Amino acid sequence: MPKTTMIHARIEPNLKQESEAMLHSLGLNMTQAITLFLQQVRFQRGLPFDVKLPNAPTKEIMKEVLEGKNVDDFSFDELENAKA
Repeated sequence: MPKTTMIHARIEPNLKQESEAMLHSLGLNMTQAITLFLQQVRFQRGLPFDVKLPNAPTKEIMKEVLEGKNVDDFSFDELENAKA
């Protein structure tokens, strides 16, 4: 049995490029990241993160934001102060 096997995936070029840049900043290449992901799938016996559908209120808010409704502009400082 070979020590490695090939995985081929079709990925949007921009997604691949941005992901590679992010992984590079973490000291990883794409092969290492995919290997880590698959090891976590095996270890956790499923996806290593929650996959959820948004509830009705969240869906409505998302729809409004996409339509530009009820969207206000806030500065970073205003958001930080609101959080405190």
